[in-house]
Amino acid sequence: MLEPAQIQCPYCWESLDISVDPSVRHQDYVEDCQVCCQPILIHVQFEEDGELIVSAEAEND
Repeated sequence: MLEPAQIQCPYCWESLDISVDPSVRHQDYVEDCQVCCQPILIHVQFEEDGELIVSAEAEND
């Protein structure tokens, strides 16, 4: 089952809903913004206690 998360696009600053796979503790992947179509580098980490940490940055930086 996927875990819902929310990020902010580093290009257009829109808030975006994403889904991440909790079976993979550390993930880095690129997803296009649903609003401006720019590539966002997304970092996902699930801590030992199950806490979800998500960050997003511009891929073009």
